[in-house]
Parts: sequence; structure tokens; C-alpha cells
Amino acid sequence: MKRVLIWLPLALFAGVLALVASGLIKPGDRTIRSALIDKPLPGIELPPLVAGKEGIRGGVTGKPRLINVFASWCLPCIAEARQLMKLREMGVEIDGIATADTPEAMAAFLQANGDPYARIGDDRNRKVQFSLGSAGVPETFVIDARGRIIKQHIGDIREEHLPELLAALEAGK
Repeated sequence: MKRVLIWLPLALFAGVLALVASGLIKPGDRTIRSALIDKPLPGIELPPLVAGKEGIRGGVTGKPRLINVFASWCLPCIAEARQLMKLREMGVEIDGIATADTPEAMAAFLQANGDPYARIGDDRNRKVQFSLGSAGVPETFVIDARGRIIKQHIGDIREEHLPELLAALEAGK
């Protein structure tokens, strides 16, 4: 019995070490999902950020659309710009919510990366971004024809995400 007690601390240490190692190898999902999925889009009133573009007014438009939360200073936003341009060319309406940005920086961003947006709202203080349940940039929300948020895409949109977003837009008609 004494031999077992001698090895017990080592066995407990090995168990704790295995538990910690498993958490490091495969960490839990820490993605923050919006609580507004399957709920109406809250009333959004954002002034325009860029000259020549309308701001955003939330509500029902009668057709599905994307709302893309982005910023000119965001590197993944630059990476996803090409995919957003493809979506626009396919006829997808995209509204942009520019967070913590300036008109000059946004104009330079659009000049360098293209402009897929029908409207761009100025959310300098991130109030609307947070009210949507968005924790970072870029994030994209699919809004159905009735004005409900039906999907949230966290992170940059890549080529492999296009079919999923297009299917969500189709389902939202």
C-alpha cells in the first residue's frame, strides 16, 4: 500500500499535465456568436462615411443583402475585398459598416481594393457594430428579404465561403 501512495502524486501530476496538453492541442471554440441570429435587424441609422455614398438605414428592403462590418486598417478586410467584389458582380447587394475609421482612410482603402458597397455607414464609435453582436472585423451578416439576420460569417470571406453565403442569400428571398 505504501508503494501505491508513493506513486500517487506522480500519477496526479501526469493526469493534470495530460489535461493541460489536450487543451493546448485542441483549444475550445471561443467564437462569439451574435444573439440576433433569426431576429429582426435592429434599427440602424448611420451617416455616410464616404462622399458619394449613402449611409445605412436598417429595416426591410424586400430583398436579401449582406452587411459587412469592416475597416480600412483591417488586414483581413483587404484580403476579403476581392471576394466581396465577386459577390457584387453576381448581383449581391452589400452594405458596409465602417468601424473606427476616417473618410480619408476609407477613400484610400476603396481606391486600392475596389468598392463593392452600395452604402457605407460611419460607425466611428462602434456602437452599431456591438449592437449587432459583432466582436471584430471583418464580420458579415446575411439579411433576408424580411429584414431578419439569418447568418453571421465571422472572419474574412474566402473563395470557399462564397457558395455558403450565396445559398444563405437564396434562402433569404
